Amino acid sequence: MVVGIAIAHWHSIPNTHTLVVALVLLLFLFIDYKRAQHNLKRQVSFGILTFSLAVILGICSYNLHNQKNFKTHYSQHDNLLIDANHSMIFKIRERLKPSTYHEKYIVELLEVDRIKICGKLLVNIKRDSLTRHYKVDDVLFTEAELKTINPPLNPDQFNYKSYLERQYIYNQITLGPNELLTISTTTHTLLGYAETFRHHINTQLKSYNFAESELAIINALLLGQRQDIDKRTYESYANAGAIHILAVSGLHIGIILWLLNYLLRPLERVKHGKTFKACIIVLILWCFAIVAGLSPSVTRAVTMFSIIAVSMHLRRPTNIYNTLAFSILLLLLFRPMLLFEVGFQMSYLAVLAIVSIQPILYQTWKPQWKIVDYFWNITTVTLAAQIGVAPISLYYFHQFPGLFFISNLAIIPFLGFILGFGILVILLAITHLLPEILAQFYGLIIQTMNTLVSWVSLQEAFLFKDISIHIFQVIASYIILLALIMFQKRRDYRSLRHLLLSVLLFQSVSIYIRHQTRSREFIIFHKSRHTIMAQKHDHHLTIFHNLDSTLATRNMMLANYRVSNFIDTIEYQNLEHIFKVKDTLILVVDSLGVYHTKSFQPDYILLTNSPKINLERLIDSINPKMIIADASNYKSYVNRWRSSCLKKQLPFHYTGEKGAFIVKF
Repeated sequence: MVVGIAIAHWHSIPNTHTLVVALVLLLFLFIDYKRAQHNLKRQVSFGILTFSLAVILGICSYNLHNQKNFKTHYSQHDNLLIDANHSMIFKIRERLKPSTYHEKYIVELLEVDRIKICGKLLVNIKRDSLTRHYKVDDVLFTEAELKTINPPLNPDQFNYKSYLERQYIYNQITLGPNELLTISTTTHTLLGYAETFRHHINTQLKSYNFAESELAIINALLLGQRQDIDKRTYESYANAGAIHILAVSGLHIGIILWLLNYLLRPLERVKHGKTFKACIIVLILWCFAIVAGLSPSVTRAVTMFSIIAVSMHLRRPTNIYNTLAFSILLLLLFRPMLLFEVGFQMSYLAVLAIVSIQPILYQTWKPQWKIVDYFWNITTVTLAAQIGVAPISLYYFHQFPGLFFISNLAIIPFLGFILGFGILVILLAITHLLPEILAQFYGLIIQTMNTLVSWVSLQEAFLFKDISIHIFQVIASYIILLALIMFQKRRDYRSLRHLLLSVLLFQSVSIYIRHQTRSREFIIFHKSRHTIMAQKHDHHLTIFHNLDSTLATRNMMLANYRVSNFIDTIEYQNLEHIFKVKDTLILVVDSLGVYHTKSFQPDYILLTNSPKINLERLIDSINPKMIIADASNYKSYVNRWRSSCLKKQLPFHYTGEKGAFIVKF
């Protein structure tokens, strides 16, 4: 099914075709099943047909949930033009983490120009002192210009456009705080009631003088909401290897299941008490999932632990791999795009690593003291989870926290107490029975946890950053990991052969990637108010810039390019006026507007820092192939230059619209 979803994502397949193929495969599968009943030998055809049907099921699931295939989706209406004003009525679905200048919401369209339609938009509301926070289920009216979501303007940057498209969000609008009219504030969905409940909890907690940072962590730990965590705190947890603590996941749900199983044990004494107990546990788990916003991690965890809770009631042994597979199947049937969520991938890889690698690590040493055994068990669980997510974590985030075990050993043993105590604090707060001393004590616990994580994150010598890894190396790493697990279990010639072959595969892939990244190119980056250029020569990068020297070394745009292209050495130089790229000459005209071209004929002209020149006269005297303007220029100048180039029928490249300019040689 995963294969089918991946195929449908990268190749557009009509849904009618897949449904016809599914029916044909289902018919052949039924015939093969009937034939197999009279045959004692296993039939290979049955396995092939089942696999093929699962692939088609994945394609169907993807197509059926793709909102662009809905007849009522706004993209199906030809009169709804992009870059044009439209009157809109929409409903708030989710509040996102705000940016420096905007509050951000995901909304569901109800009407556009009085036409009833569906579809999701990203809404950006400019922040000021009067900006209010809207709640889930609020219905609003506005008139705004429907805009596309811009792709990244520099190579190897995070593609926010692609990220939103995986959530069926294709366009956005930007509004001022006074450009919205509230039509309704009535709550009528489960997520709306959940947000109202969370808002009530926060209102009660604020009356006990919790600090903003403490409230943000409480919201993340217990309510699954991380929007209000400030950037510094979030980076501290990420650098300390403890970011999973802030995401409500299997760890949290497992602790809650254990607490519920213990508290509801008296129900087992009454008739049908075990059935009631299992039903109550599953109901509470899903209520908690709804309150936590049904994020991918909490949905996955609650699905898996619901199955475990039912199996505990039936007293049947559970195969954790089947439980995981079944939970994946259920989730992807209803939300196929979860497959491409980083959190979804890392959650399952961590759990798979824990159940397969942790027993092997735990058997290497058996402490006699129970307290030592308890901490050894936590250490092996943490280490196994980190091994499981390390390759994909390096691929997405390009860093590895060397001291992850310190923060995890200091927090995880007490996380059950922190969660249980936190739930008690919330229950007492909403019933107005919370003593001030308990609130202060819990605030001290959260503050201590933040301080510890912050200290670990500051040990930069143990934080390994800017690690380059290709997706093929990630796949090869997991093949090695799988072969290593099989070798530890069997320890025979066949498993050793597979292990050595997997190592050879990783080496071959690494050599191939190293060869593929050997290239030469010249890049003019898009950087607001500055000029940055770079010349890549295989695995060496020379950067020309007018940034402050410290800002240049810490620039995320350059770091992304460096990591993605496996750059080994970097050299920083000041900007020059002439660049020669093989047989291509680039003339840089800066704010002074001085240029001399008597002795050479440049192919490209780069305009930086808004030079006051007559561009038409410059074009007539030099006759270049193209004019380039970077983001250091005033937009009014750029518009004037674009008109001049249009008049002269000369190509014009503005990095603010077309992205970085790249010359390969």
